[in-house]
Amino acid sequence: MDNLIKLLALQNSEEACKELEKTFCEKDGFAVVAAVTDAISAISLAAEKKPDVFVTELVLKGYDGLSVIDRIKNMNKGIKVVVLSSLCSEDAVKRSVNAGADYFVAKPFEEKTLKELVKNIKTATDMKSGQPIFRKVSLEEKISKIFINVGIPPHIKGYVFLREGVKMAVEDPNVINNITKKLYPTIGKRYDTTPSKVERAIRHAIEVAWNRGRIENINNILGVRAYVGTDKPTNGEFIALIADKMLLEGMGEN
Repeated sequence: MDNLIKLLALQNSEEACKELEKTFCEKDGFAVVAAVTDAISAISLAAEKKPDVFVTELVLKGYDGLSVIDRIKNMNKGIKVVVLSSLCSEDAVKRSVNAGADYFVAKPFEEKTLKELVKNIKTATDMKSGQPIFRKVSLEEKISKIFINVGIPPHIKGYVFLREGVKMAVEDPNVINNITKKLYPTIGKRYDTTPSKVERAIRHAIEVAWNRGRIENINNILGVRAYVGTDKPTNGEFIALIADKMLLEGMGEN
């Protein structure tokens, strides 16, 4: 245990707790001393278990995640706080920093990247100066965040296919002009399915967002009123719009 990085997790669901317990296993150099959904229990366990790292959500049941961070940091100045949250606006990041967070990671997260971030937590030079570290959000995470905000659930096939399509369009914008002959077949090959099934799954994912009434979210994300009423984009239009936004934000740069 002494050679392991000890983590305490506070999340807003049992499923999220189990996911973190699975991610941070002993064979990779971690020890999850507790993973709970109750803020009071987390504060008590932080004092009892003295973890190296506290991984917390901001959106909690019956408690403010920022106040939990503040209390735990006051108890143990040396503990490192990683905010792992679905609430990842600029204001949420700023308020987390003010409360004492050292890292901020947006959900959904990439398991490998999160593990590497936490593993390096004791040796990061910026941490020695007391400055919080915020890693650059990956292209895949940015796309996933947009899909969740517009109401496309991760469990449907179209979610994955759409994400791959946007990534392809970011890497090569010309692929939008060859969506039937290149984009669909390439995704189909990657996921061992047919181009027609890829096309239908992507169309279904977009329809799900529209049926959930998330049109205004899409307009807000794009920064323009691209769609009104029942106006629905084609697969190619939707992929191109999200890819263009990613490129404008510099996500296509190495």
